[in-house]
Amino acid sequence: MAPPATPAIGQTSRPLDGLRLEAPALPGPADAVVTDHLRLLGAEESGPSGEHMSLAGPGGGGITAQVTWGEQAVDEATVQAATGIMAVHGRREGSPRGLAADYATTAAGVLTVQGLLAGLLARANGSQVGSVEVSVERAGLLAVSQYLAAAGAEEAEAAQVAPGGPPFTSADGIVFELETLDAGAWAAFWRALGAPTDAVRRGWRPFQFRYATACAPFPQALHDSARGHRWERVREAALSAGTEVCALHTLTERAAEYDGAPPWRLTAHEAAYVGSGGPPPVDAPLAGLTVLEAGRRIQAPLAAHLLGLLGADVVRIEPPGGDPLRGMPPACSGVSARWLALNRGKKAVEVDIKSAADRKRLRAMAADADVFLHNWAPGKAAALGLDHEDLSADNPALVYAYTSGWADRLPGAPMGTDFMVQARTGVGEAVRPEDEPPAPSLMTLLDVLGGLLGTEAVLAGLLLRRRTGAGVRVDSSLLGAADVLTAPARSRAVQGLDPRRPAGFRRPVPTADGWIALPDHAALPHDGRRLSTAQALRWLRERGTAGVPVVTDLADLLSSASLTRDAHGSPAVPAPWRFA
Repeated sequence: MAPPATPAIGQTSRPLDGLRLEAPALPGPADAVVTDHLRLLGAEESGPSGEHMSLAGPGGGGITAQVTWGEQAVDEATVQAATGIMAVHGRREGSPRGLAADYATTAAGVLTVQGLLAGLLARANGSQVGSVEVSVERAGLLAVSQYLAAAGAEEAEAAQVAPGGPPFTSADGIVFELETLDAGAWAAFWRALGAPTDAVRRGWRPFQFRYATACAPFPQALHDSARGHRWERVREAALSAGTEVCALHTLTERAAEYDGAPPWRLTAHEAAYVGSGGPPPVDAPLAGLTVLEAGRRIQAPLAAHLLGLLGADVVRIEPPGGDPLRGMPPACSGVSARWLALNRGKKAVEVDIKSAADRKRLRAMAADADVFLHNWAPGKAAALGLDHEDLSADNPALVYAYTSGWADRLPGAPMGTDFMVQARTGVGEAVRPEDEPPAPSLMTLLDVLGGLLGTEAVLAGLLLRRRTGAGVRVDSSLLGAADVLTAPARSRAVQGLDPRRPAGFRRPVPTADGWIALPDHAALPHDGRRLSTAQALRWLRERGTAGVPVVTDLADLLSSASLTRDAHGSPAVPAPWRFA
């Protein structure tokens, strides 16, 4: 059988130039995110047509996409309830809370763009793939995959899971986030503010593990110490200690400085790439491609994990002795469950990037790879001779991908970590309704969404290379993730409207034995506390409202047919796409 038609154009500056985008007549969940990103990648919208979104060239031969809610959920609120997002986000308060921003739907939109790009790439290589489907529910499970893995581990968390955490408030009312990866700097900061020694000591571990547990139950004395000093003194203490602080910015402030840049940047240069190999399987559109990943923590490892789920061979570059996060508790068969959630199935090669000989070996590996992906600190790759210019000298057709905190878009920005970027970009305001004080979520919202955008950027780079022969550098960032997530709220701010959701928005309803979540804008005209969860849901169904029980213990999800166990016995979230 002849391979499917692939749109051909003479000159392409964006991966989807020359392709026609047809949106469905009745927009579905995540369609706004999908169409916005496809337009930014070059697709030309031709108006609504048919049931599903599609991309096609002038001669046809397109691929379609569909986003569904899933098995239980009917909208963003019920997805967050059913997948554990409300449980994780609510750990700081000690009870489930919904994110006021459309987090799962946004993630599903990015995953759908990934599926379309991967499908087009596979078609260019002779595959018969014609459609992709993504459920918002599976996107939600992917977003909490590390927390799910920890819930299914053989041992308990290394740090207490209990209410509490940042941000802090100064004496003059400035709400701020604090960041440091160094215990000595942490202690020096609090000593400068006169905090009790015991509170400083007991506070470090929960603060250090807040990325893993989504809470930080450190002593109240630390909050009291922060409130004892004006903001200028807090900043002086941070500077002298080597920590960083960032006052929470509003959505209005972020809207005023927003530069309108896409969430990623593609920079092509001349090369002579030609596709090779046979057509990939329909369910593994990246089969035959090799990805080198030198990532830390979440953002880059997740991006590479998704590329692996799409069929690529992923080789993880680790320091001598292996990634220290392999041993981060809780473990399954001696390996960190959280580490497995992001890195299972990857090959590993130990490379000492401080060694000239090992850097030469890494450059030789990159010369035979399709993608090199990292999230090193700004300037580190160039200092090591491992930047785009260095690696593309030996492999001009390489897709070089950098997932950073700020993408050099915000001068004077603080350390580019999840919670600091949330604080600086107004996410803390966007994720909470107007009757709750703004605060960045302790769920790693931007690390996960930033990883998804990193995968999207790599796929765009691979498709651009396949259509033009060019080598490509792609840059994505946590800042881009924040801007994508807060776009609807930022738009309301620009219009002079209240950017925040009304009081109680997406707050689940307590029952006699648990919690239920109602669809957005629905109400329960009955005191749910008098009913069991089952009774309340039955009462709602009889009146035509589709409420769902709120998952409060992630262990309850482990028996779901959607989850499997890997070779170590760790819970594994399945691939979020279905190709056909």
